[in-house]
Amino acid sequence: MSKALRYKCLFLDHDDTSVNSTPILHHRAHVEIMKIMRPDTLPLSLDDWFRKNFEPGIMEYLKNDLSMSDEEIRIEYGIWREYAEKTVSDFFPGIIEILIEYRNRGGKVVVVSHSDKDLIERDYKTNGFFGGESFLPDMIFGWTTDATKRKPHPWPVISSLEALGIEAKDSIILDDLKPGILMGKNSGVDAVTAGWGHNIPEIKQYMTANTIAYCSTVEEFRGFLLG
Repeated sequence: MSKALRYKCLFLDHDDTSVNSTPILHHRAHVEIMKIMRPDTLPLSLDDWFRKNFEPGIMEYLKNDLSMSDEEIRIEYGIWREYAEKTVSDFFPGIIEILIEYRNRGGKVVVVSHSDKDLIERDYKTNGFFGGESFLPDMIFGWTTDATKRKPHPWPVISSLEALGIEAKDSIILDDLKPGILMGKNSGVDAVTAGWGHNIPEIKQYMTANTIAYCSTVEEFRGFLLG
């Protein structure tokens, strides 16, 4: 008989937590966007792109650092979307296996991401297989222009817990960056760090100090979640 789960619901980030997407998608799109929209400004390095995602966030970077207007942000999104539609990211080895076992033992999985919902669904439908089984999350919260309904705001967590009938104390967040951790603080849900997507000292320092566990590998997270 399987040991009872520590947590009934897993709030799961997507990019650089479940899928290895920033090096092959998001940063490459950024480089191309800068060539088109800010040709006199050097694009961020990959590590600095992670840093901007960590703090203050990409929207703040576009508006404040690059002084993009609302129309320019619309164009920027269109270029990114073109890249995203033709790039299917691979899941980190072991992630889908963990999610299938977690669900088979009664756990619920809610994806909360800054990527578009339909693209997250596509990634799972294309690559979310292990041992002949496929996996799709129970709920997905993707990017929305309503800032109050995306992380770091608590709405995705609060609305999910209400719908699933699960309490905050019985849930856990897995994320690699600050917005997900703040979402946890804002909703009363503990968080654990996905530390396998990048290794940037100041990010690691914050995540270590502000989550209940720092998992450097997928296998470490497996032990944390499944026991």
